[in-house]
Amino acid sequence: MAIACKEAEISEQSDTRWRKEYGGLQIDQARRMKDLECENARLRRLVVDLSLVGQVLTDVAAGNL
Repeated sequence: MAIACKEAEISEQSDTRWRKEYGGLQIDQARRMKDLECENARLRRLVVDLSLVGQVLTDVAAGNL
């Protein structure tokens, strides 16, 4: 395993973590899961940004600034 990790230029710790998280998945399934995680993070940031804008607009409308 150490040789394979060295050839792939990753640490054995990274390999162990990857196997633990994605071990039962096919390569295309793991890629799809990673893409969905990135999309989910992007959408979460978008919701936070929109919530902040909504709060600012509410404060402005109430005259709290």
